[in-house]
Amino acid sequence: METLIKNIQLLEKDNTLIPGALWLKDGRIHAIGTSFPEENFAEVIDGHHYLATPGFVDVHVHLREPGFTYKEKIATGSKAAARGGYTTICAMPNLNPVPDTPERLKDVLARNKQDGVVKILQYAPITTGLKSEELVDMAALKALGAFAFTNDGVGVQTAGTMYLAMKKAAEVGLALVAHTEDNSLLFGGVMHEGHKNKELGLPGILGVTESSQIARDIMLAEATGVHYHVCHVSTKESVRVIRDAKNAGIHVTCEVTPHHLLLDEEDITKDHGYFKMNPPLRGTDDHQALIDGLLDGTIDCIATDHAPHGHEEKNQSMLKAPFGITGSETAFSLLYTKFVKTGVFTLQQLVDWLTVKPAAIFSLDAGTLNLGRPADLTLIDLATSRTIKDTDYVSMADNTPFTGSKIYGQPMMTFVDGQMVYKEEA
Repeated sequence: METLIKNIQLLEKDNTLIPGALWLKDGRIHAIGTSFPEENFAEVIDGHHYLATPGFVDVHVHLREPGFTYKEKIATGSKAAARGGYTTICAMPNLNPVPDTPERLKDVLARNKQDGVVKILQYAPITTGLKSEELVDMAALKALGAFAFTNDGVGVQTAGTMYLAMKKAAEVGLALVAHTEDNSLLFGGVMHEGHKNKELGLPGILGVTESSQIARDIMLAEATGVHYHVCHVSTKESVRVIRDAKNAGIHVTCEVTPHHLLLDEEDITKDHGYFKMNPPLRGTDDHQALIDGLLDGTIDCIATDHAPHGHEEKNQSMLKAPFGITGSETAFSLLYTKFVKTGVFTLQQLVDWLTVKPAAIFSLDAGTLNLGRPADLTLIDLATSRTIKDTDYVSMADNTPFTGSKIYGQPMMTFVDGQMVYKEEA
């Protein structure tokens, strides 16, 4: 089928917006222009002068199925991604059972294909059960379609295990993606070790808990030649060691989350589970280092770490609540409002950090609006202000402190392979 999306805005490299239209054919972008004869098309969609961008790519989400379907399901999590403008998402393996064997991975891949409304790439774990020292059969899991390897949610505690895992990942040609956290430095912490945790009477999490393991892993990555990707960087020391590693020519990439860019410990107003995330909201100097790291290229991309939880388990003290925050549905609009409208980031920079950059890191056929490429795109209303309401979420979860925020930049339509998979009520 051939589809015309008319009356859209396209973003030029100089950050100007120009009128445009997209001709979609057989799930791909057939032509880009200003207008086309409507009688040529089986379907004509009015873009209402919204901005058309490549579909966003999120290399870090939690879909919770199988094992935790009271928190989220593949169907709801992928629909939440589509509502946020995402067309490709990469799902973490902290499931039950963990997809650490070919049979278990095959089951998750089948579920993703059956229930997902966007493209879902699946991570496999580094070790069996996520917390063991026994490596998975990386070659077998890659052959089935594993996207990369990670023990997200827990750091690999033993250097020897990480070294062997990196050697094997390099051998099979996939990235080793790390949640960096030295458990011996946790000391029962639930939020950042700064001044705010002392005001609230809560145990803190040291910044060095993260950065020390990154420093270890960077040396191991250099020794093994693996592509080492760091999840959700949060401290100034982490940014510093990653910058140094890149300058030394080590193959390291990293991501930052919207919540770490938008908030720091000063924004924690009370002891409540919605402010509990891992890594935690850090100090103001860490916060600024993340922004600077994005702008100077040390940090490669933005990933949500969408981590849904049940309402009751998050609606309590940080001492008892699980770590995690939702983010798929609000990432672009919050970042656009906070950073683009205030002139800190350009629109092109923000779009690139959500599209072409994550796609390039992992060599994905995504993140562009080029001719002949998959027609994965989103249309965004930059002009209208909205308030984020708890009744708007299509995710099963609403564990975010951003409900009630005034935003611009709501994704209005999302297309995957030329098919509309989500439409927001105007």
